Amino acid sequence: MERVLNFAAGPAAIPLEVLESIEKNVCNYNGEGLSVMEMSHRSKTYEKIINETRDNLKKILNLNDDMDILFLQGGASSQFAMVPLNLANVGDLTYYAVTGNFANKAWEEAKKWTNAIDITNSKADKYKYIPEIDNSNIDKSAKYLHITANNTIFGTMYDKLPELNIPLVADVSSNILGKDYDYNKLALAYAGAQKNLGPAGLTVVVINKKYIREDVANTVPTMFRYDIHSKNGSMYNTPPTFAIYVAGEMFKWVIKEGGVKAIEKRNIEKANMLYDILDNSSFYKPFAEKNSRSIMNVTFNLPTEELEAKFIAEAKENGMINLKGHRVLGGIRASIYNAMTVEGVKKLAEFMITFEKENK
Repeated sequence: MERVLNFAAGPAAIPLEVLESIEKNVCNYNGEGLSVMEMSHRSKTYEKIINETRDNLKKILNLNDDMDILFLQGGASSQFAMVPLNLANVGDLTYYAVTGNFANKAWEEAKKWTNAIDITNSKADKYKYIPEIDNSNIDKSAKYLHITANNTIFGTMYDKLPELNIPLVADVSSNILGKDYDYNKLALAYAGAQKNLGPAGLTVVVINKKYIREDVANTVPTMFRYDIHSKNGSMYNTPPTFAIYVAGEMFKWVIKEGGVKAIEKRNIEKANMLYDILDNSSFYKPFAEKNSRSIMNVTFNLPTEELEAKFIAEAKENGMINLKGHRVLGGIRASIYNAMTVEGVKKLAEFMITFEKENK
């Protein structure tokens, strides 16, 4: 089978063996005579699928019994609203670390409900780095501080979670399962599936049970309440059944690959292949500052936009696609999530070296 190397930021690559497992069962799941796509979410077979998926994610993330896992819809962008609606009351103080476009969108959404303050904001520096958070500037009455753990557009990432004296909320959409964090230290984490978890359509929320409030019943629409989804095992309504099944297959793959620590080690190796070229070149210009660099999204520029267009075109001719940077930033972006192999990144690295020699 001829497959390209997909460097897309999302929807992103899925491991071939996971796709082949899905293909094998797509029409007739485990001899049941129907697809998971056709299966009742109330059936015993599907109940087993969703429970196993939840249990495996809990195992992979080393979650303790204080943490709950919710399988929701609406993408990570829906969580921009659900977080303040569920964790704060109207006018409550909340903090946001604004380190990129999606962090800014989360902050703007929170302003509609809370007194949301941007405790850090690197927009003036084009989001090239992750600013430090000073605990001395934090009012302990604040309901939470929200971070975006990895910024896909700009290629920046929190290497470590901030140590705070208030609850921490993290959008981990683009580095969940690819970067090893202690999720038990978080009040809440959320992730759209389309980077490392599977296909678009599923949103995963990991939440400490003490932040699941029932007193929001009169102010928050039912479908936007974490307590409703928790009580109903993520099946208050029909969940994204097939996307949850695929995520379950991804979780089995992560376990087979040695877990998050092993995958993170490989992701660092992949990222360093590209950063080593960028740091030793006068032709390529890395975007993110060194101490803030992402291991998921490597962003850089070439001397001219014409050379960038040529780079993208020739990479495509060599079986490497979706290297064009986000329209906000431009340039080149190589998204090297978990499914991207070391061999795939080596091919890109070799292409970069050759392209520089031929176009200097």
